[in-house]
Amino acid sequence: MKEIKISQEFKTQTTRAVLSIIFFVIIYLLMLVLAVGLTALCVYAGVMLIVIKPMIITMALGIGLASLGVLVLFFLLKFIFKSHKVDRSHLTEIKKTDEQKLFKMIDDIVKEVGTNFPKKVYLSSDVNAAVFYDSSFWSMLFPIKKNLQIGLGLVNTVTQSELKAILSHEFGHFSQKTMKVGSYVYNVNQVIFNLLLDNEAYDDLLQKWANASGYFSIFVVIAFKIIEGIKWVLKQVYDVVNKSYMALSREMEFHADEIAANVTGYEPLKDSLLRLHLTDYSFNSVLSFYDKKIADNLKSDNIYKDHLFVTNFFAKESNIELNNNLPQVSEKDLNKFNKSKLVIKDQWASHPSTEERVRMLEKTGLSQTNANNEPANLLFTDIEKTQIEITQKLFTNVVYSGECSTLPIEIFQSNFKEDYLKNTFSKVYNSYYDIKNPLFFDVQHIEHNAEHAQLEDLFSENKVDEVYTVVSLQSDIELIKQISDKTLDVKTFDYEGIKYSKKDCQGLLSKLEKEVEILNEKIRSNDIEIFRYFRSKEQKANLNPLLENLYIHFFNFDKEFDTKYEVYIQLSIELQFVSYTTPFEQIRANFNKIEPLEKRLKKGITEILESQDYQAELTKEIKENFELYLTKKWLYFGIDTYEENNLQMLFSAVNSYAFLLSRRYFLTKQKLLNYQVELINSTPNNI
Repeated sequence: MKEIKISQEFKTQTTRAVLSIIFFVIIYLLMLVLAVGLTALCVYAGVMLIVIKPMIITMALGIGLASLGVLVLFFLLKFIFKSHKVDRSHLTEIKKTDEQKLFKMIDDIVKEVGTNFPKKVYLSSDVNAAVFYDSSFWSMLFPIKKNLQIGLGLVNTVTQSELKAILSHEFGHFSQKTMKVGSYVYNVNQVIFNLLLDNEAYDDLLQKWANASGYFSIFVVIAFKIIEGIKWVLKQVYDVVNKSYMALSREMEFHADEIAANVTGYEPLKDSLLRLHLTDYSFNSVLSFYDKKIADNLKSDNIYKDHLFVTNFFAKESNIELNNNLPQVSEKDLNKFNKSKLVIKDQWASHPSTEERVRMLEKTGLSQTNANNEPANLLFTDIEKTQIEITQKLFTNVVYSGECSTLPIEIFQSNFKEDYLKNTFSKVYNSYYDIKNPLFFDVQHIEHNAEHAQLEDLFSENKVDEVYTVVSLQSDIELIKQISDKTLDVKTFDYEGIKYSKKDCQGLLSKLEKEVEILNEKIRSNDIEIFRYFRSKEQKANLNPLLENLYIHFFNFDKEFDTKYEVYIQLSIELQFVSYTTPFEQIRANFNKIEPLEKRLKKGITEILESQDYQAELTKEIKENFELYLTKKWLYFGIDTYEENNLQMLFSAVNSYAFLLSRRYFLTKQKLLNYQVELINSTPNNI
């Protein structure tokens, strides 16, 4: 393989990443020296206070003063005593004797790329491949061999050439000396994480020391304030280190992609990258399906057969061509509904976007020769056996209430399709309603017109583009507002190819809000034409005038939905404190504060239980939790601990309330849209 030239940008980002690590070391050592000095000073002052005037009070104050420095110093050193174990229970190691074809491919890649064979090769369940290493303090000083992880979900949805390209990309990382920088950053992050967030044991120590004496508590408060300052400094250092490393990571991805293109040509990696989002989404959809089957004590025998079916099913639903029994996703398919014109450089992104990677791959001009389009699964000695073993491992930690059965693939396919149809809208609408609802209009005052638009015009690509353009504009407006009010730390951004700064935001926002207003009026006019079209169908079919009532019912629920759902949003915000260390009195005050919201929640739950509209979605588990929650006013915090069972019941009630409201909204909308499809079918000759 020809030597790949390192870009100037790659060199620049490597230098910045190394300098940022040196910056962290200097700042940390400076704080450590100051902490040692503070400790010596506090211990000396504490001893002298006791020596000068030995009394019980001065002894307590002296010990407390000495502990001030010790507490601060211990905070900075506590990460040394923290053991860090990497959980690999989800991985399955494979050896050359098990999978000779796969290891032959890996060996060929190693020779072509010019790197070392991985220390170990693991299989995981997901749609992924990755290089990782046993990073520890010693990895910062000595060379550490890397490991290779291959996701069986990835193998399941790529060709052999594509898998070779993906693994070549990963081995491209193996050949990068900058991986050592990654090891340093990893360890720096472990230190900062321990100091910033992993403080439960340390906070308990402070609390116990403060409770030992009122005199001690004075110095604990001072130590706490100093530590807060240290945390602030570390947070700034964390930002510097990781922004630099993320920029380097993006360059490392481009470099590894170019290595892969030299091995296989750029097309296999490009095709697999474009397909990745679909295959990953499909895998998660299968997992979500089986989550819902836990109550029925059902699981999969081979989740990868289910996965391949769902991947191709989604492709067919989206009119994506299949080739070699795999979806051939194009860039157009990937960005079909993304109409955003806003470009913000994400300093925290560790990977370039798929579009950026595809463009850089195409620039190499390295086309593939002798492509092997056979399934990558064929590289395994007995792929079905391996898939079943990984599937069993995946379901190992799932707790079932009774004896578990496996769901045959034919029944899975039938059930999955049925669930999909229950939760989607007819293809007649061409995705027009997927992320929008009918915009309100006065149904009873829409005049009857003799002329009506054609169905294909009402849901044309242009009409769908208008919907997704509005959605993208609204998203862009929210991001620009965050830039304007400094919630989002961005100095400049591009919109429609023009560079803007914070001071330009207000003018741009006014322009975009006007565009949204104009487009929404066009969409509302189309919604009215849709109503006229289907009302005409209803009249021609001599059916009872149900359409008007369905629209009125939907608009009425649409109006009350936001008010009802607001209870969930406010409670979710107000209850966030339970995830953080909070003083006891503040905890009690916070729970008192949510009492009015709880009353509104209980009223809403009572309405749900009494309404027929929710009964089909109201499971036994949800109903029982609701009924228990409504029996009395619950206590969520005792003397010094949370009442975990009561708190869990509250969160379950809040989440179930939101789910049922959202579900009813969807079903109300679906009922209206399904009726319109029935009207088309009732008068087929008039379309």
